[in-house]
This record gives sequence, structure tokens and C-alpha cells, in this order.
Amino acid sequence: MRMKIFSTHLALAATLCAAGAQAQQIKDYAIQPVAFTHVHLTDHFWEPKLEVNANVTIPYILQKCREQGRIDNFLRAAHKIPGDKMTEYPFDDTDLYKLIEGASYSLQTKPDPKLEKQLDTLISIIAAAQEPDGYLYTFRTVHSSHPHPWIGDKRWVKEEELSHELYNSGHLYEAAVAHYQATGKKSLLNIALKNADLLVKDFGPGKETEYPGHQIVEIGLVKLYRVTGRQQYLELAKFFLDIRGPKGDAYNQADKKIVDQHEAEGHAVRAAYMYTGIADVAALKGDRAYLGAIDAIWNDVVSKKLYVTGGIGATGNGEAFGPAYDLPNMSAYAETCAAIGNVYWNNRMFLLHGDAKYIDVLERTLYNGLLSGMSLSGDRFFYPNPLASMGQHSRSAWFSCACCITNMTRFLPSVPGYVYAQDGDDLFVNLFMSNNASITLKGGTVKLSEETDYPWNGKVSIRVDPGKDAGFSLHVRIPGWARGEAVPSDLYQFADKKEVLIPITVNGQSLDYTMEKGYAVIKRSWKKGDKVEVDLPMPVQKVLANENVKADQGRFAFQKGPIVYCLEGPDYKDSTVQNILVDKNAAVESSYEPGLLKGVTVLATEGVASARQPKSDELVMTKETVKAIPYYAWNNRGATEMEVWIPYEASAARPKPAATIASRSKVSASLNNKRMFMALNDQYDPQDSQDNSALYFHWWPKKNSKEWVQYDFDSSYTVSSSKVYWFDDGPFGGCRVPARWQLFYQKDGQWVPVKNTTPYPTDKDKYDVVRFEPVTTTALRMEVQLPADNSSGIHEWIVE
Repeated sequence: MRMKIFSTHLALAATLCAAGAQAQQIKDYAIQPVAFTHVHLTDHFWEPKLEVNANVTIPYILQKCREQGRIDNFLRAAHKIPGDKMTEYPFDDTDLYKLIEGASYSLQTKPDPKLEKQLDTLISIIAAAQEPDGYLYTFRTVHSSHPHPWIGDKRWVKEEELSHELYNSGHLYEAAVAHYQATGKKSLLNIALKNADLLVKDFGPGKETEYPGHQIVEIGLVKLYRVTGRQQYLELAKFFLDIRGPKGDAYNQADKKIVDQHEAEGHAVRAAYMYTGIADVAALKGDRAYLGAIDAIWNDVVSKKLYVTGGIGATGNGEAFGPAYDLPNMSAYAETCAAIGNVYWNNRMFLLHGDAKYIDVLERTLYNGLLSGMSLSGDRFFYPNPLASMGQHSRSAWFSCACCITNMTRFLPSVPGYVYAQDGDDLFVNLFMSNNASITLKGGTVKLSEETDYPWNGKVSIRVDPGKDAGFSLHVRIPGWARGEAVPSDLYQFADKKEVLIPITVNGQSLDYTMEKGYAVIKRSWKKGDKVEVDLPMPVQKVLANENVKADQGRFAFQKGPIVYCLEGPDYKDSTVQNILVDKNAAVESSYEPGLLKGVTVLATEGVASARQPKSDELVMTKETVKAIPYYAWNNRGATEMEVWIPYEASAARPKPAATIASRSKVSASLNNKRMFMALNDQYDPQDSQDNSALYFHWWPKKNSKEWVQYDFDSSYTVSSSKVYWFDDGPFGGCRVPARWQLFYQKDGQWVPVKNTTPYPTDKDKYDVVRFEPVTTTALRMEVQLPADNSSGIHEWIVE
């Protein structure tokens, strides 16, 4: 029988205590993480980042939630303020939930009475917006005169599409558990339990059978189950997984039953959250079929769909996984939320299997494709995390879809919780950062003190202080990168693949240790003051991609320890890096620069810069001192060029453009996005019209309108032909070749059509050439009629 929710804190506390005792008897992960509240950071790398999150990012997001109407959504739904004008997306409620979750985590490590009071106020506002039966979805409760088109005419009917009702619930549950654990207060937990009981009442066999369009409610329900022991929450989480497929959409991972899915597909964030939820349910229910599915999917991602930065979700078309080995760099989506989901998922995989390879992927993601999502200042953010840029990418102060911003602030305070894990008297050291930890094993409490300058230095010292002499096994992860393995697959490999023996000492004495699943296992009777020292060598490595990854052929990436590096414009005199080549065998030096980007180790080597010559196929090569910075720190000095995968073959480089009429022109257009203008004359020849590996110009989302783009020459020229390469990302994207186009030249302050001697073609995958009677002019304009149902774009526009 479903347990009644008691109205008083006292009754609920008794229920939770009883449920907690029951929860101790349930199945679960054999390996358990050591909660971040038991790990106090003293680390020079991570502690400042958590301080920035607490002191800058959390207050900043709270301010933005006020300014951007997130709080007003709840106030209007509760009829506390007049009107029914809501924000842009029905999932905007979750920004408040994620803010509360992150702030709650932060409170556990850094008490802040003012912040706690602010959370109390926010929770009271949320409570007022909840309907009597527990339903909490401001965009419906406000009863708008013009309802959002993603909302159905009644509850749940558009859940599989875009309503995000269950997605909102999932983030509510996670926030509620975090707040309860941080403060002992049940104000938000009461709200969450009331909502969860509504879901139990509405969904299940013989009831509503919609699956969550955007997964995360499964993770949230499991967290409520862990706190309360209420079996119905776990059963509902499994129900939401079991009802997916086979007639749904691959975009939502619902085209097959869960147990029949073996490849990662669709929206990458939804997928990573779902795989995390599958792992939770599999552990708690002992479901071997679920395990088989996510094992296969993990192998698919790590072997074919993982960026060297740990990012997942290659394509911006649906924020989704692309085909196997399709990992473009300039257009890489690699959403910050997907990186966070990848960490969640790989941590669960480790808890299931106890294999260090999952932590290897987690660490790669954490230090690179996740950390890049927030600026060093804590108030600028990336949504996508590309691996190359020509200056068109820039961190933003806010997004109308702010999921990545609020996701970062909820994730960062939990980082210490990934350092250690335990299984009975087996203690795992997974990540390396200076900290003091207190861990309870079967034989008693053990205090650990870890000291290191990681990730810049691989020396790690661990002091072990058991309360009394105790026998247990310490499993110290030896990262794949230290064992000559770039990733646990053949997707990436080091140019120098030699494996070295990692020296480990205990109390200064060399240790002969055994390796198990990527861990050095040290089993002994520990005494107070025992010291383990590990020396992980950190040479600069050159990473090569599998030959099937076409975007990375003829290129390598720098890696030192867990850090992936990139070249960035501010370190070069002309801010250009796309034209740099470095020999694959070039020697590389590293040095720490405390004044750069809040302190980073930089790499230096010699290379060459390539440049085109007018009317010649030969390139000019000049020597160039090459400097590389950690990828996570790029775009903190402005929007300039960036490159992770560095060419070692001339064919892979993008030479600096030659001086031509087009390259010397000033560009303007009917759509004033100056970052796209450089695409028109960068002299990059695309592979085809759909090629999005480089910058391109487009008028999306405009359609069925007349648009223009214009070159103002640096002086008067006589021209008689022009050619254009159209951008067309059909059938799934929004751009097609134009319906028609025409050229005009400037004469006596007027735009006059050229007298073309050949037709204006509109063909894909080639340069469309038009010839006209010679004109002497200072400017040329192209007018483009967009198709009725699509927009258009341009890769390159040449004038001769």
C-alpha cells in the first residue's frame, strides 16, 4: 500500500529513519562512492574552482533567474503576481531546481546562512505554485490565455514529445534530496514526495503509459527511493524505462526496447541521463539484461563516438550522437550537459564493474570537455564545446535555454565525491587531488590525506591513518594515460605507445604490487602514519585518432597527464592557428606559468605557419614557435582561433588566405552576424555542400525572403565573374540552395544588376559560376531568394 505523506516534519522524520534502516537491506551497487561531504579539498586546482562556483556562479545564477523570469514563472502560477507571461521554455522551472541542488551541495562544504535563507524563500515560492494533488508545472498551472505550443490540452499527453513535465519532476527530486541532506529540512522534500506520489498514482500498468520525452525522472525517483525506501519509486523508475520502444523515436532512445539497444543514438544528454538511470535500476533490481544493454552502448560510445576531450554528441542537429567515427571538430556540439551526463554514467559503470577504465573516461571528460563549459571567472559559459574555432565561438553570459549553466553549478560542488569509493574493506582511490577524507570501512574509520600538484605533476602522496591498526586493500588507479593507453578502445592511441612501470613506495620502500582492473592493489595491515607514494610519469603525449575518424587524419592532439591541449589565437602574433603545422616527431617542452589563465602548464615546440599565394598552388612556409594551453581554459581571453587537432601533414592545414579581392573586402549582409562573415572569404574549399567542419554563413531561421550579402572592395576593380559554393544541410538541417540569386554592382551610388552572359546556377556540392560583362566598381552585392520552406547559406564567395 502506498505510504501516506505526513504533514509534519516529525512524522516524516520517523518514516525516513525507518525507511533508511530498510534501505540498508536492499540490493545496491557493490561498490559505493564516498560522499563528497567526507572529502575536504585542499587542492590548488579544484578548490579554487569550487570557491568561484560558491562565491560567483551561484549568486550570479540566482540573479539571472530573477532577471530572466524563472522565479516569476512560479509566482504567476501561484497567482502571487498578475499576468500569464512566462519564459521561453516549459523546462525553465528546472533552472531553479538545479540552482537549489548546487547551492545545497555547496552548503554542505561551505555553510552560508544567507544562502540557506534565500533557498528557504525560493522553496516557499515553489510550494505556492504546486497544485493540491502534487502536480507542479508552472506553464500549465498559470492557465495562460495563449498556452505554450509544447503543452497538451491535459496533463502528460505531450510528455513523449516536448512538454518536459517529467523532466521537471526529475530535477525537482534531485534538488529535494540534496537540500534535505544538506540542511535536514524537509520543505522541498515534502514538495517532491507529493509530486512523486502523484506520478505513482497516474503512471503504471493500466494507467498512463507515456515514457519521459527527456529522461532524468528515473534518476530522481531512484534518489527518492534511497532516501525513503519506498519501493514504488524504484518500480516507477523501472516502468519508465521498460515502456520505451519499440515504436518510439530514436531521437528519444525509444525506437527499441531498452534491453535491445546496443548503440548510442539520439539526443546525447537524454541518452546519458537514461544510461545513468538504467545503471541505477540495474544495480537495485539486479537486472542482468539492463547491464548487457548499457555495457554494449558504453563500448559503442568509447570505440566510435567519444571526442578526445571526453565530449559526446557530435552534431548540433538535435544535439545528438552522429554516426560511428563522425567526430567533426569545428562543428562539434559536445554539449556541456552531455559531458556532465557522461561523468554520471561512467561513475555508475565503475560502481557496477569496479574497472578503472570507466574512471579513465570520467577523468578525461572532467578535466577537458566538462570543465571547459564554464569560464575561469565563473560567469561566462559554453553550451557546445567545439574542438576548433575560427573566432565564431564565444562564451555567453546567459542562454535562453540555460540548462548547461545551471547544470555546471550543481555539478561542481560534488566533484570531491568522485575521488574515493569502497567495497567492504576495499578502498578505491580514483582521482588525484589534495584532500583530507574520513572513510568508514568494515574494520573502522580510516583517515586519508592526499597531497599532489595534479594535474600538472603526477606525484601523489597518500597518508593513511586508521583509528587502529587495520587490514584492508587500497586500490590506487593507475590511469590509462600513464600505462600507454589513450582510451580503453582503439579510437585514440598515443604515437609513443610504450608502457612503463609505475613506481609505488610505502613508507619509502619500493613496493611490488599486483594490478587488478587498472588498479595497483596494496593489501596490508595499515598503521597510523603509513605513507603511500605514487609517481605517475607525465610526458607530453601526441594522440592519434583511428583512421576512420576522417576529421582527424593527418593531425595529432597534445596531451599531458589527463589534460588535452589546444592552440589559441592570443598566443600568436596574428591570432591565427588554423594554418600551423607541427612535425609528428617534434620535441615538446612543458613549463608552468602561474600568471597565465590562473596558473597552467603550457607546452612549447617548433612548427611552421602556412600561407597561400595569389594565383599559385604553392604555399609559403615560415617558422613558428608553437605554444599550447589546456583546452579547458580556452576562450577566456576573447573569441579567437583555436585548434585541438594539430596538422602534421600540409594537406590537413588551412593555410592563411592569400590577398584577393574577396579577402580584402569588407563584408556586410542582411543578417548582421559578423562572426559568420569570415566564412565567405576564408578560401576554404568544402568537401560538399553539407560540410560543417568549417565556418559557413547562413540566414537561418529566415525563409521565403529576399536576403543579401555584400563585398565592399578596398579599391576599384574590374570584375567579370563570380562563383559561390552553397551551404545545404538537407535533409535534416534547415538550409537548402536558394530559389534564385543575382549579382549587382555599385554605380553612382546605385545598385545595378550585372549583365550576365551565363545563367545563375543553383547546384549543390560544387562552385556555381556566373560570368558577366566586365564592370568597374567598388562593391558587389549578391541578392538571394530563400526557398519557401527553408533558409540558405554560403561556404565561399569568390570574385574575379
